[in-house]
Amino acid sequence: MSGEPARWTRRHLAGPAGGAATTAPVIGLPAPPRVLPHDDIWDLWPIQEEDGSTSVVQGRELWMALSAPALGHPEERHDRARLRLLARDGDGWADLGHAFADGASPGSREWSGSAVRRPDGTVSVFYTAAGRRGEARPTFAQTVVEARARLVTDGGRVLLDQAAAHREVLRSDGVTYLPADEVEGGPGRIKAFRDPGWFRDPADGREYLLVAASVAASADADHAFMGAVALAAATPGGWSLRPPLLVADGVNHEIERPHIVAHRSWYYLFFSTQRHAFHPPGSAPTGLYGFVAPRLTGPYTPLNGSGLVLRNPAEEPDQAYAWLVLPDLKVVGFLNYRSIGGPDPWKAAPAEARAAFGGTIAPVLELTLDEAATSLVVPVSPGAGR
Repeated sequence: MSGEPARWTRRHLAGPAGGAATTAPVIGLPAPPRVLPHDDIWDLWPIQEEDGSTSVVQGRELWMALSAPALGHPEERHDRARLRLLARDGDGWADLGHAFADGASPGSREWSGSAVRRPDGTVSVFYTAAGRRGEARPTFAQTVVEARARLVTDGGRVLLDQAAAHREVLRSDGVTYLPADEVEGGPGRIKAFRDPGWFRDPADGREYLLVAASVAASADADHAFMGAVALAAATPGGWSLRPPLLVADGVNHEIERPHIVAHRSWYYLFFSTQRHAFHPPGSAPTGLYGFVAPRLTGPYTPLNGSGLVLRNPAEEPDQAYAWLVLPDLKVVGFLNYRSIGGPDPWKAAPAEARAAFGGTIAPVLELTLDEAATSLVVPVSPGAGR
């Protein structure tokens, strides 16, 4: 296995920020309907079958997302985040409630992950445990947890067994990957070891997890750490960390939700990042970025020359985020902030930021992939979140 990660550099980002082929259309008004009237949802992912397809139970697709009560400044949602179970059919989305019982997680919050349905009918839910259970105020330690839960179908209901055990399966090693154990912090200001994305390599049938991580910055960088995509391989004794697939060499400190789509014998590594995570801030747009390789372990080259796959339009730079590319090349994300004509929404007053925040599923987009070139096609269904 190769030990040299791909390096995402300023040279890659020096080109144009993308034209029509990489720019999402403006999400017009009226806004897409809220899936949960009184709760925000964001960072969604399907429960997969082991072949990567979306699980269907009782005629409905099963999905998960992060959720929190729609109160206060939207950025405070990260301090209350819980995993939510959702169902989707031709009539739209249905809420199936919190995925797990109160206090089941070893963390104080539940952050993003992935899920796969096993042949025995159980579901492996890999997610980020943030903080520590019972802490008086939120801290920012992050570890990867697996909950192996029975999928219960009872009288028309669909739920995950609330008694499932939650166990830590992976944490940063403190050597290759910086420890994500900060007490103080906030979104965009902390080291990462989160967002586990499950993948089975069709070449060898082995299971892997991709994890958003942080590594030490090079000596000439103007910041203390930089974003990376960690790789972990399943072994008979658990999960084993491997060298990173990608490091953002002095250009970005927060790569999020890394995942791989195998398409026409190529491995497409996708991830999301926000404009304020670049160095310097705002030097590249909020978007979905990606690299491509002939094998899981590389060598990876940036898609479209720069890595940019999909960006928000310039007039709505924060309209959507946290995109996930499905095996059929549909792209799902959530409705983030509409332009408020003033300061960045993260710095706006709570009421102003809340009025601008979507907190629901964005219209689905679709990609075409041709080796190292990508392009965006029209939304599948404007405004419908499907």
